[in-house]
Amino acid sequence: MNAMNRITSPKNGRVKEWKKLKSRKGREKAGAFIIEGPHLIEEALNHHAEVTDLIIEESFRVPHEWHTGNVTTWLATDAVIKELTDTETPQGIVAIVQLQKEKHELNPEGTYILVDGIQDPGNLGTIIRTADSSGADGVILGQGSVDVYNSKVLRSTQGSIFHMPILKGDLNDWIPKLKEKNIKVYGTALEGGIPYTDEKPDGGYALILGNEANGVHPDLLAQTDRNLYVPIYGKAESLNVAVAAGILLYGLKLSQ
Repeated sequence: MNAMNRITSPKNGRVKEWKKLKSRKGREKAGAFIIEGPHLIEEALNHHAEVTDLIIEESFRVPHEWHTGNVTTWLATDAVIKELTDTETPQGIVAIVQLQKEKHELNPEGTYILVDGIQDPGNLGTIIRTADSSGADGVILGQGSVDVYNSKVLRSTQGSIFHMPILKGDLNDWIPKLKEKNIKVYGTALEGGIPYTDEKPDGGYALILGNEANGVHPDLLAQTDRNLYVPIYGKAESLNVAVAAGILLYGLKLSQ
């Protein structure tokens, strides 16, 4: 691949524009986001994400098997790469990716995760990765959740962000849409809930996961078909939400 462009200064105007993508406001305004590191970038290229620019540190060698097509390539200094990344030891390559258009037809036999106000980037990224690994059909982000294109979320997904439909909106609007498709909606709550091992889904279902401190909002729990919980056998007060997601996703799948 021939690099036709070179950027040496972090004060370059293009670098300043790219740097704005590190904020949620900047991403929404530009309709693009930043990813860093060869693994995430390879996943983006392999799964047809709209990568527009590759910014490569001068010593980085791009693998021959990468299909970069019409991607604009920039050779950059280490200082430029550091300006665009959040990690302490950048891996020498950054990409600019267009935000994905939200188009998805609900699958009546599918599995969906509804995210209600999850704040921790590592938790959200791990939930998306777990949903992907368990064969789920999509993740629906409700209001008040951390931005899915936050750099820590992206790293935690380990590339699953490019395999999994990510939808957004008010969960109060999504629940009726799911029910119209005969997709059963499960909340996660101890009060008024049953152990997840007592439930045997016989079709499509959606699982609502709630805020780390407050759980699923009561208004949403009131609309579910059933509320489930993971039994705790030791002295811990609660489970991490991403761990609970893994137990519930695999437990319900294996019980079908």
